[in-house]
Amino acid sequence: MQEPLLRAEGLDYDTFPEAPASPGERARAGVLQNRRVFLATFAAVLGNFSFGYALVYTSPVIPALKLCSDPALHLDKIQASWFGSVFTLGAAAGGLSAMLLNDLLGRKLSIMFSAVPSAVGYALMAGAHGLWMLLLGRMLTGFAGGLTAACIPVYVSEIAPPGVRGALGATPQLMAVFGSLSLYALGLLLPWRWLAVAGEGPVLIMILLLSFMPNSPRFLLSKSRDEEALQALTWLRADSEVHWEFEQIQDNVRRQSSGMSWAEAREPRVYRPILIAVLMRFLQQLTGITPILVYLQTIFDSTSVVLPSQQDAAIVGAVRLLSVLIAAVTMDLAGRKVLLYVSGYAMGWGPITWLLMSEVLPLRARGVASGLCVLVSWLTAFILTKYFLLAVNAFGLQVPFFFFSAICLLSLLFTGCCVPETRGRSLEQIEAFFHTRRMSFRP
Repeated sequence: MQEPLLRAEGLDYDTFPEAPASPGERARAGVLQNRRVFLATFAAVLGNFSFGYALVYTSPVIPALKLCSDPALHLDKIQASWFGSVFTLGAAAGGLSAMLLNDLLGRKLSIMFSAVPSAVGYALMAGAHGLWMLLLGRMLTGFAGGLTAACIPVYVSEIAPPGVRGALGATPQLMAVFGSLSLYALGLLLPWRWLAVAGEGPVLIMILLLSFMPNSPRFLLSKSRDEEALQALTWLRADSEVHWEFEQIQDNVRRQSSGMSWAEAREPRVYRPILIAVLMRFLQQLTGITPILVYLQTIFDSTSVVLPSQQDAAIVGAVRLLSVLIAAVTMDLAGRKVLLYVSGYAMGWGPITWLLMSEVLPLRARGVASGLCVLVSWLTAFILTKYFLLAVNAFGLQVPFFFFSAICLLSLLFTGCCVPETRGRSLEQIEAFFHTRRMSFRP
């Protein structure tokens, strides 16, 4: 077992002492042998699959609608920019809703609720006979995506044991990339209406599987549903002897059972992790990933690539999927900061920013703060996506891409100065760390 994270103890927060081989330790050591926590994670991240699928839906559809003979569906440049960007407005609204739903309904029910706007949105786009149906459907799928983007990382981090939280924390991004790749692949075979129909499948499967999964034990404890929380943790660990781990979670939740005041929110131990998470989401979007993915096929159409743009988009999706797989395998070995330094987007700033968001946010503000992160992220994405095509038409591709490169360099500086390494730490240890105001964990 690792040494305690903090060597100093305080009245408001205690560190976890070194303990002999305990039931909780044995439960964590045996988690790799049971599959329940992985099944619960898979059920949840199907929402990310749908999110990734919906995000890049416009990549093959915009070129098709620009050539559409139906005047009600034909897109000009301005309409195409709205069709591409309105998804991010919906996602921002979803993130705003998550600030309430995450703590009101709970992580699991909030994820399940996202299936309603997602299914309606796909149906509108599949049967669209006018631009308004396309835009409304796009916004609804964006709302569902923003809601799941705020809820799923929190749910996964709260059910995962420390030893595999990095790998499981990468699965939301992994499934989002897999969803995007599936859209690119199906775009080679299906017309645009049937692409929307195909998007309904993962949503229905997610609802079915999640109905059998437990809620987050930490959320249940925050609602004083202790017995249900113990049952959920026991099910997730496939072990009846989880009392050591349960007591640590219970102790942390009880210390934070009261509501957070504005005065407390201004304390460094609260605002510092929230600020880190928000800035990471802001910088992630400023790297340009959303407009690049939304207009990927259009970008390839404007270059001198050899292969057809549809195939190029599918290749990009495959490379992203491979990169996220590598990140999932190495995140708990190499650590979060190393990958942020040395890897590209799909291995670093893609999956790790979502994971760190769910890891560093304090429990009492986790639901609201995760929604704030998503809100900031997708408002930034809207501005970039709305004006990307206009900037390309005015200045060429090189100007936006030079800007994105400069942001990547700034992100490296931010990582070195502000981002802590959380590998192998429990959520309670990470939260206790921010009480010390240190810049790094003590070995």
